[in-house]
Amino acid sequence: MSLLKGARITWLGHATVLVQTAKGTNLLIDPFIAGNPKYPKSFVLPEKIDYVLLTHGHGDHISDAVPVATKHGSTVVAIYELSAYIGGKGVKSTTGMNLGGTVQLNDVAVTMVDAKHSAAAQDEKGTHYVGVATGFVLSIADGPVLYHAGDTCVFGDMKLIAQLYHPEIAMLPIGGFYTMGPKEAALAVELLQPKIVLPIHFGTFPPLTGTPKELASLIGPGIQVLTPAPGESIS
Repeated sequence: MSLLKGARITWLGHATVLVQTAKGTNLLIDPFIAGNPKYPKSFVLPEKIDYVLLTHGHGDHISDAVPVATKHGSTVVAIYELSAYIGGKGVKSTTGMNLGGTVQLNDVAVTMVDAKHSAAAQDEKGTHYVGVATGFVLSIADGPVLYHAGDTCVFGDMKLIAQLYHPEIAMLPIGGFYTMGPKEAALAVELLQPKIVLPIHFGTFPPLTGTPKELASLIGPGIQVLTPAPGESIS
């Protein structure tokens, strides 16, 4: 796929996505592995995971952040409060940022953008405030601009994301119930105007009934909806 210009995107089920740049930077977004029924059990993560990006504090997005970061020597990047929470769990390297901010991660400029969703973390000590839900725009040097929406409903300011960052590939939740479904995601596509959509956060659990086929039937021509199997790379 010429749009990727040497980058590689691997959907690993639910909202977990591995992004690998042509220059060798590996970023893992929302690692949900051990408890993820859609995670491809034969898939082996690269030995080097430079950065783990977390969109919010729910268990199906952060449950494997600590073991991955510990094993692979990763820096965890998240909203300030969530990064502090993860640091308190033993992760040695964290970067806490906030909405509207951009951090340079090797050859990727990562911008934290808005999302509309709840965001608390839960552990054996109870429920914890860990900031608000976010999305990420990844601007790869000499490569494409990616947008991972995290968990969200559709919201009008997605148009601002389009105007500011012009994402070419949008990773959008479509399952419904906990996030937007295909009908709402189709409007998100209209607002964002990407060239390619990678549906995420669907089919993992029974309530998440939205499908890529349903989304594809609701959007106009010229925008490709990808349907990779978990573990299959787009390159």
